[in-house]
Amino acid sequence: MSRGERVESLRIAMVTMHSKPGAVDRNLDRMEEFADRAAQEGVEIVCFPELSVTGYALENPEELCSDGGYDRAVDRVSRMAEGLGVTILAGIIEAARPGKPYISQMVIGPAGLVGVYRKTHLSPSEKAAYRHGDRLGSFCMEKRVFGIELCYESHFPEISTVLALSGAQILFLPHASPRGTAQEKLESWLRHLTARAFDNAVFIAACNQVGNGPAGLTFPGVSVILGPDGRVMDQYVGGDEHLLVATLDLGGLKAIRKHRMKFFLPHRRPDLYGPVSSTG
Repeated sequence: MSRGERVESLRIAMVTMHSKPGAVDRNLDRMEEFADRAAQEGVEIVCFPELSVTGYALENPEELCSDGGYDRAVDRVSRMAEGLGVTILAGIIEAARPGKPYISQMVIGPAGLVGVYRKTHLSPSEKAAYRHGDRLGSFCMEKRVFGIELCYESHFPEISTVLALSGAQILFLPHASPRGTAQEKLESWLRHLTARAFDNAVFIAACNQVGNGPAGLTFPGVSVILGPDGRVMDQYVGGDEHLLVATLDLGGLKAIRKHRMKFFLPHRRPDLYGPVSSTG
């Protein structure tokens, strides 16, 4: 495959995974198994669920990633990404002293840490345990631009639009979303994620943790990949861990964005949208 052809497509993997709270080494071992499988299938970007490294917690989350744990996790995932030649999106509790920790998603490529996204919109149940980040951000890997939204953030359409306007072609949505059956969770996601994809002409790729978590929380196993037309490209629904792989046609996305009737963002009227950014 030539470099030009490589830029026109992108092979990704979305991992539905059980992350045991506090069992960082165990979780990293499992992530490495999935990343290795993904690399064998020619995947370039592997996305793990929200807080995949540390597990999810609403009480004393800082205890799940002890002193030095963050740096060790970055080092381990960096060696993983370098050895396999892939980019890895991994969720972790990131300490912030003084004060509450962040819910973060690390972006680590073969050359090391690219950046960290800190969740900006916390759910009502998370606000007592975590602090929010203050910056939306997109990442660029070999001319592929993508954004990250974490779980609850997918309910705020402005985030997706800002990321699309910054050049994002793909939005990765790692979740740690409990409650309900896997089918109910998928149906819930499709009520809003299809609109995020279609309205902004972006690929949407989402995955959830799976299995039992702390305080009686249960995570239904779901992952889904949507095209920029809002249609489902592939999905997984079930109670087991799963690797969902898809090839994204970035050339086709380019064609949509050049079409005067299929790409809506150039026709926005931001001068009319003042109330959207009002805190009143």
